[in-house]
Amino acid sequence: MTPEALFSHSSSLATAGWVILVLGPRSIGWLNLFPRLLIPAILAAVYTAVALSRFSETGGGFGSLADFAVFMTNEWGLLAGWAHYLAFDLIVGCWAAARLDVAGVTRIVQVPVLILVFMLGPIGYLLTILIVYGLSGSAWLEKQATAERTIL
Repeated sequence: MTPEALFSHSSSLATAGWVILVLGPRSIGWLNLFPRLLIPAILAAVYTAVALSRFSETGGGFGSLADFAVFMTNEWGLLAGWAHYLAFDLIVGCWAAARLDVAGVTRIVQVPVLILVFMLGPIGYLLTILIVYGLSGSAWLEKQATAERTIL
């Protein structure tokens, strides 16, 4: 498959995940598996396949900005970066939606936040933290710290 075709399919798949996340009912567990697990896993598989089969041809690297610029001039390197972006932004979007749900934030407020996660990932992530912390105060931070300790 060509990089252009993989780009197109990956973009369509991620868009479907975002539509389910933003507009779908979160109370339907199996439906939520698509944006939370299945679609990011498929995008991760695309990334992995490209990384294992094409990175040696791309030139450049990750050691400096100049090396990275060379790496991103190759269409396979660019496709890998795109798949990485799509997968991780959807994962962060699911995390943000879950946190906003628990904090009692309505969907009408969540939509622009989730759009920011999709378009400008770190800004949407930061806004999610500010909204949830602003609504819950220090109790939210304490709960997060406890949750992180139980995961690790």
